[in-house]
Amino acid sequence: MGTLFDEAAAGGARTVVHLDRPFDIAPHAGTRWTVTELAGLVRATAARLADAGVGPGDRVAIVKDNHWDYDLLACAAVRLGAVPALLSARLDTASLVTLLERLRPAALITTAAVLARCRDTAAGEPAPIVVTVDSAAPGTVHLAALDASRPCAPVRRHDDEPLVIHHTSGTTGVPKLVVHSTRTLVHKLARFEAVRYPGIGIRPDDVLANASAYGHGRTFCWTAVVVSLAPAEILILTGDDPEAADPLLRAHPPTVVEALPASYIRLRPLTTRLDNPFRRVRLYISTYDAVHPPALRAYLTASRRARPLWMQGWGQTETGPLTFRFHTRRSALAPDAETTARRLGRPVPGRTRLRAVDPDTLRPVPRGRLGLLLVRNPALALGYVGEQDRWDAKRVGDWWSTGDMGVHHRDGSVSVLDRAADTLPSMSCLRTEDVLEQRLTQALECVILGAPDGDPLPVVVTADGRLDPDAWKQATQGLPALRDPTVLTWDEVPRTGTGKVRRAALARRLTGAAPAGTGRWT
Repeated sequence: MGTLFDEAAAGGARTVVHLDRPFDIAPHAGTRWTVTELAGLVRATAARLADAGVGPGDRVAIVKDNHWDYDLLACAAVRLGAVPALLSARLDTASLVTLLERLRPAALITTAAVLARCRDTAAGEPAPIVVTVDSAAPGTVHLAALDASRPCAPVRRHDDEPLVIHHTSGTTGVPKLVVHSTRTLVHKLARFEAVRYPGIGIRPDDVLANASAYGHGRTFCWTAVVVSLAPAEILILTGDDPEAADPLLRAHPPTVVEALPASYIRLRPLTTRLDNPFRRVRLYISTYDAVHPPALRAYLTASRRARPLWMQGWGQTETGPLTFRFHTRRSALAPDAETTARRLGRPVPGRTRLRAVDPDTLRPVPRGRLGLLLVRNPALALGYVGEQDRWDAKRVGDWWSTGDMGVHHRDGSVSVLDRAADTLPSMSCLRTEDVLEQRLTQALECVILGAPDGDPLPVVVTADGRLDPDAWKQATQGLPALRDPTVLTWDEVPRTGTGKVRRAALARRLTGAAPAGTGRWT
């Protein structure tokens, strides 16, 4: 990864990258980049980090505003033989400080605002070396002031040594710090994806749009893949405001779109515009979480291609992709779409094995029965930083506990129905949420929370924080008993860096208690 852009440039890659705003590490260099220019930026950034004192084996924490230069900074650190640890700036301060204490990084690359948050909470400095990317701050060095002229020869490492550290989403509490090696992330994940598979592979004439959380694990692997496959253009969206994203998408209409489920929700108004920017899309990709049927239909309908495809992946930071499911216009419009939305496809052939077990006895349950989902995968990470006991507790012999409750069906496909930490005895929260979102046209998102006593509490997220009572009454017909809904706007809901709802935090705020499920497998 330290020489990724150099190798792509030497191979003649002609990809042009368009940004919705300049890189934080190159604020005056514009929004259009070639692969050769990106290679030069990575080399210069590595030289600057070396000038700051970063060396082989050092852990380098990176916490900044959301942008693709998270991965450029990570590549620069890898080039020096250091181990980058990418942390979302959207983490609450207490969680961020906890992760920094577990990491004990030799260097922290951050912004003045994030540093101030850490200093207000932590007992001491977050790292011996602190580099700011936006402006100088007391006791730090500014990235732009460091020497970028001294060449740094790439430092090679063994394939099984730590390459990069990412954190999990943190929907149920403080995220875990996941360590991947070159073998697990590059050889087992990126190499498998960097194949021009018919229909879903990246083509030389593709225009790729990505709206992601660039501090999370998916984009580091994505970077390795797309730079190697060299599409015609790459569009980088750092936010999910439709008005901010629209100009870039219309100037360069994408043929392939990958986005967070939350970003698909937020950008959905663009699908109904006369000059909708998704008209050329042949392939949509979603990871991190299931996408609800109304969003699937909106985007597949927005494409003017004859047969646009949606590829939905289920996986985890620890394992990478585990299953895939494909949606078409026909499947998204099927009468059973709302009840099968949580069926996330079959395990990746030849790579992933899956079984469902009783969460108490760990004995396999019959196909079609609810159980705790275990997987076998050659890309399983090396462990958790500072929580080895927690890592060991999630190993079940040769199997890995996903912490998800679901059903392994007779045809080999899997339905993920709840996190073990959120499960309720009377219903699948996730499936009920799908049905509500299908029936409530006002809803951007629905969340079902277990209450300490009585019926579950539904939370409905709308654009204006309002909900028609008659629409709610009609939407809940035939569903298990629910309390009267709490209606919130998008920004009133606590979220992870990937836009997922922090269910435990929301439940504590609204009910005074954590979700009713077990946290044993999280």
